[in-house]
This record gives sequence, structure tokens and C-alpha cells, in this order.
Amino acid sequence: MAIEDIVIPQLGESITEGSIGSWLKKVGDAVAADEPIVEVETDKVAMEVPSPVAGVLIETLVAEGDTVEIGALIARVDTSGKGAAAAPAAAKAPEKKAEAAPAPKAEAPAPAPKAEPVAAAPAASGGSAKDAMPLAPAVRRLVEEYNLDASTIPASGKDGRLTKGDVLAAIESGTAKTLSAPAAGAVAVSTGPREERVKMTRLRKRIAERLKEAQNTAAMLTTYNEVDMTAVMAARDRYKDLFAKKHGIKLGFMSFFTKACCLALKEIPSVNAQIDGDEVVYFNYANIGVAVSAPNGLVVPVLKDAQNMSFADTELGIANFGKKARDGKLTVEDMQGGTFTISNGGIFGSLMSSPILNTPQSGILGMHKIQDRPVVENGQIVIRPMMYLALSYDHRLIDGREAVTFLVRVKEALEDPTRLLLDM
Repeated sequence: MAIEDIVIPQLGESITEGSIGSWLKKVGDAVAADEPIVEVETDKVAMEVPSPVAGVLIETLVAEGDTVEIGALIARVDTSGKGAAAAPAAAKAPEKKAEAAPAPKAEAPAPAPKAEPVAAAPAASGGSAKDAMPLAPAVRRLVEEYNLDASTIPASGKDGRLTKGDVLAAIESGTAKTLSAPAAGAVAVSTGPREERVKMTRLRKRIAERLKEAQNTAAMLTTYNEVDMTAVMAARDRYKDLFAKKHGIKLGFMSFFTKACCLALKEIPSVNAQIDGDEVVYFNYANIGVAVSAPNGLVVPVLKDAQNMSFADTELGIANFGKKARDGKLTVEDMQGGTFTISNGGIFGSLMSSPILNTPQSGILGMHKIQDRPVVENGQIVIRPMMYLALSYDHRLIDGREAVTFLVRVKEALEDPTRLLLDM
């Protein structure tokens, strides 16, 4: 028997430990080389740890929720293939039981017509599919929260396993089917406690620490403005079909905002700077962090050198980050190096908010919901699609004049998108 030890790999320069999220393989399961066997949550991202060899998982040394250090031994794999003998033997036992199971039904044919309608209900609910392929904890929480029929959601994971990305994609597309509601007059029965105490994930704890750190260390202030989105929406409607045909990606609003922020950061460099001790570091490039809502919490992957990106590059980059976030495949490198952040609360319906700085950055732009409102133009009241903008900034480094000017430049570029082409 040849045994291979599985250890926690190096996850990033600043990461020294992580928590076991969920085991994707059970003892006795066959694993292929580079196949994920466990999810590990760090204070920055959640990622899958693959097996470096092919074989059979014969032992897991840590439980879900345990904290482990980088390099710690977590499992063992038998690479000789001998450990696989027990798995097929165990798989045959249910088959024998399944063959014996129909016998009682054959002995009692009389009640069969009455029993058939009742037996059909579990099949419609998708219960058998869940029993056949156990759901990972994060996936199970989503399925239960939205009362979904897991059997109707296409699975893209290994061995036909349902992933978080599969569930979120089905929810967003509207293809996910919910379980049938109880019949009228049915009495609801409580199946669990009225309260549940769940340990915070490392990612959630780190988010909480960083947000509180920003409030404690920065002299944070927020300035507001509003932008007329008529021109941007018209340009998007005019070119979205050609854009999608040429680049294979939809033309969204984020590319307009990213380009507008890059122009404004170039004019107001203090917004694209950071305080480091008693020094100020000015960046001659714009690494734009894009806040993305992931199953485990808010994450901010970074578009590197966004000032050099085309609209298509920006949209493709953001779409890629969104998919990786849903699938839990964002890397530490994806999250590092940001100099400025854009947060879009409008996709959730937020009309106005004050975003919190993503330290050590000194500025963050908050986008919000586009809403038709009456505005005055040339002495006339007209209806325009308006969006509130919010810039939170570190007042230790950025003066009010600079913050207001930055926001005005973003507003001007969006209300006249020609500026984006002329670099004005």
C-alpha cells in the first residue's frame, strides 16, 4: 500500500492558517489527480484543495470547521488502488436491498392504487436526488433558504455534484424550481429549533475586522452627487447587440464607471493614494477593486491596470470574477493590489448608502439604483433616469475640494460619454 499525505498548501504570502469548510470527498471515495477534495476558507477567500495524486481517500484527519495551519496534514490517499476494494463492495449492498424491496409491494396489490398518488409526492420534491448525491453544507444552505428542488438544477461539479455556482446561476436565471407548498389547510410542523447558533466563517470574521478597522483608523467622510444616466443608457442600448456579437460579453454599466473613475483618479491623484506610516504612496496606475457578493460574503477582486483596459476587457474581467466568486475559486492574487474600489449596491435596489473604505485604500465609489425622477432642465421639469453617487474618502489624506471635484469629474464623464473616448 502506497500512502500519500495531503497537506494544506501555501495559499498566499500573508495567509498562515485557514478553516476546513467542507469535505468534497468521503473516506473510501476514489479521487483523481488534481481533483478537489476539500474546501478551505481563509480570511480572504474560500478555495478548493486538490489531491496531488490519484487513488482512494482512506483517512481524513480534521473535521469541518477546524482551524489548520499552512502545511498541516489533513488527509491520506492510497495511491496503490488497493483501498478501492472496499468501496465497490459497500456499493453492492444497497443493490441487494433494492432488489428485495419490491417484494412487499408485490404481496399487497390491493392497496397499490391508493398508495400511488402519495408515493409520487417525494419524487416531485426532488428528495431522492438529494439522497443520492449529498449536498455540500454551503449548497444545502442555499437550497433550503430558497426552498429549491435540487434535482431540477443542472450540476457541473465533479461526479455530478451540485455546486454553489450552479444554485446561484439557477436563481439568477429564474430556472430554479421551488418545492411545492403545503396543501391548503395543512398544519405546519416545526422541524427544527427556533434559533440557530452558527460559527462565523474566517472570511466573514475578516470582513468584520476590516470594516471596523476602517472606521477606527480613517477619518472617513462621504460626499454625494447624482448623475443623469440618459446618455450612458442610450449608448448602451445603441451598441449592446454589436458589442455582444463582437466581444462575446454583454455591455454593462460597470465599464463606463470604471473608465470614468480612471480618468478622475488621473486628475485627482490623492484619491488614488494610500497612507503608509508617515508617508503617502501615490500610484501611477489604477487597480480598481470591484465589490462582488459571494455566497460566503462580500469580496473585492481587483482589475489590474484598469486604466489600460478597453470596455470589453473590463466587462470580461468582471464577469470572470463573478463566476469565480460564485464557484468559490477566487485566488489571493485576484484580491490583492487594489488602489480604489467601486461598489454597486444598486443591483440589490439600494437608492443611497455610504460605503465603507476598503483599507488601506483612501477612496471608494458607491453606485446605486437608477430611478426615474423629475429634474429641471432649461427651466422645464423633465423625467430623467437618475442615480445617486457616493464617494467615501479618508479625510486625513483627501481634502473636501478634491473629493467633490473627483465626484464631479465622474458625473461629467458619464453624462457626456464622449469624454471617455477623448480622455477628458
